Amino acid sequence: MRVRIAWFILVLLALGPAQAQEDRTVRAGLLRFGTVAWEIDTLRHYGLDRKHGITVVPVEFASNEAAKVALQAGAVDVIVTDWPWVARQRSEGADFSFVPYSRAVGALMLPPASKVGSLRDLKGKRIGVAGGPLDKSWLLLRAFAQQELGVDVAESVEPVFGAPPLLNEELSRGRIDAVLTYWHYAARLEADGARALLSVDDMIRGLGIDHEVPMLGYAFRESWAVRADATLQGFVAASRDAKALLAGAKDEWIRLAPQIGTDDPVALAALQHGFRSGIPDRWSEAERQACAELYAILAKIGGDKLVGSSSVLDAKTFWPAISY
Repeated sequence: MRVRIAWFILVLLALGPAQAQEDRTVRAGLLRFGTVAWEIDTLRHYGLDRKHGITVVPVEFASNEAAKVALQAGAVDVIVTDWPWVARQRSEGADFSFVPYSRAVGALMLPPASKVGSLRDLKGKRIGVAGGPLDKSWLLLRAFAQQELGVDVAESVEPVFGAPPLLNEELSRGRIDAVLTYWHYAARLEADGARALLSVDDMIRGLGIDHEVPMLGYAFRESWAVRADATLQGFVAASRDAKALLAGAKDEWIRLAPQIGTDDPVALAALQHGFRSGIPDRWSEAERQACAELYAILAKIGGDKLVGSSSVLDAKTFWPAISY
């Protein structure tokens, strides 16, 4: 698998950069069935990239890690990831930067018949966690529980780390008592009758962060952004146009249903609501400062394994030329 990824990246490196410079192409790395694919599909379907003088070419990967490798190798121009990853790369000398994509992260979900009414009731329970021990939502839950209850949930519950689809299945079969998962998997659970005990946004606000914090965004190299400033500006504008369309048009979700993997109207409505709620409304110095405050909390919980050698957020983590 790694050999195939490496070969694919070499091919992209050979063919891509000159083309990107010549015709203002943006090579966007994405997962075929991820939320970014829905936005990019909409963007290209309606020619929103051409409207802004660019051409977006999707490059599909099997995993987030493969997409990160491709970005690091210069095989794609942008991917969606979280800004703590960008900050970690900067601490190691890379020149990546970030503009917001979404502030929707996820939620701690309970099955329909659960009697759990508060975070305290989870003591001794098996909690599914999408990702691994350094997943940002898990670290935020640990920080929030420490503040609210004076306990580390990593010690008071039994965490079960895994892939979101598997954890959804485990919850439905009653093998775990709750699941902390990404927003679109939480939306599917909600459509099946599950309920949210706590959203990641609740955790962030509970930790004293008053401004909007978009955790996910488009990451790219500074050197590319400087060289292709108009291209990046056009891409961000096209992305925002696509978001507006997906936020307001129910028919778009029906069109995307085969790609999403469900035509259930309840599930599609829940997904549209979650997507719309995650659209960043503002991105200014106040939001950047809120990210810095949150980074300090994450650094305290995650330590060097999360942030590397930098316990203070590098301001250049966020691309300064884009605000709204």
